[in-house]
Amino acid sequence: MNFLFNKQEFHGILQDMKAAIIPAVQRTALRHVVQDALSFWRGVVLVGPRQVGKTTLAQQLLARNSPNYFDLEDPRDATRLADPMLALAPLNGLVVIDEVQHRPQLFEALRVLIDRPERVKQPGQYLLLGSAAPALLQQTTESLLGRVKTIEVGGFNISEIDNKNAAWQQLWLRGGFPLSYTAPSESASTDWRLGSIQSFLQRDLPQLGINVSPTAMLRFWRMLCHYHGQIWNAAEPARSMGVNETTVRRYLDHLTDTFMVRQLQPWHQNLAKRQVKSPKIYFRDSGFLHALLGMESSSDLWHHPLCGASWEGFAMEQVLRIAKPDEAYFWATHQGAELDLLMLRGSQRIGVEFKRSDAPSVTRSMRTAIDDLKLDALYVVHAGDLRYPMAEGIEAVPLWALIQ
Repeated sequence: MNFLFNKQEFHGILQDMKAAIIPAVQRTALRHVVQDALSFWRGVVLVGPRQVGKTTLAQQLLARNSPNYFDLEDPRDATRLADPMLALAPLNGLVVIDEVQHRPQLFEALRVLIDRPERVKQPGQYLLLGSAAPALLQQTTESLLGRVKTIEVGGFNISEIDNKNAAWQQLWLRGGFPLSYTAPSESASTDWRLGSIQSFLQRDLPQLGINVSPTAMLRFWRMLCHYHGQIWNAAEPARSMGVNETTVRRYLDHLTDTFMVRQLQPWHQNLAKRQVKSPKIYFRDSGFLHALLGMESSSDLWHHPLCGASWEGFAMEQVLRIAKPDEAYFWATHQGAELDLLMLRGSQRIGVEFKRSDAPSVTRSMRTAIDDLKLDALYVVHAGDLRYPMAEGIEAVPLWALIQ
């Protein structure tokens, strides 16, 4: 399948959108999370896909023209860091290094600099920004373990947008990437997402050390749309693509490692029931799912056969982004009982069901999940407007009220 834009056309789309007058979204809570981490840790690593706002956030903490700011995609800054110890050792205050994955040898120098005795009373010396990459996370773990805190940065979530009761539908349709959500029109938003998908496949993956044919990965990604919210089985996509199951599993892992796809693992324990043990697949950004499925408008979305699956995946991502559980799973048995989301935090077990209706009802499966999983509470997140108790231990919560 051919790509839709050449590089010049996509660059033009980006320039037009950046020049347009679009509403600002203040990510105050996220900025406070980063500032709190910098007040305790000697270094903080922000990871996530490109274009989610990591650089914008960093520049709220340190001006781009500061001598302490390094962007490793800028040849001038890359040259300044040719000798990391020489460049970084004299600097005082916060130091920002953007796209740090381009210079893996920096991590050893940073370990030495962070450990300097004179820096003990100056936590938050380094803010490192990196596009999602297994190599970046590995370098952070191996070289800076115990020295830095890693924070995942995604697109906008429902807690960050104004007029939540009305605007969540735009967030659902367009996704949370800033230039997609704030685009001046639906067509401009779709063009940005299609161009970003192309750029991700042709540029980002190779730069992250992932060598996959862009055409093959695009075909797999489109195929994966139809597994959104479904239990993963590698056999069918492998047959369709004419490759072995190991290859499609590797493709899936690449999209997972780069924060494009979530593999929600099954919860299984010693119950007297056969339980599903394969992961469920979810697109982490609903806008990318819709672009790959050819949905440009709200009408396209509402009339698409995958509308329900899209809404449930979008709602799940919002819950996970806001609740930040220690662990998250789904649960299903071969007898038909299931739970969309099981969140663990400390000793608490919280269940969540997602229903794209405005009047969900209690099901037998919900009661089974409460009893078998010993849930402390079960919430039914729905598309209506009202919050109300459904039964003992079960409460209906509208999507827009998640943060209340």
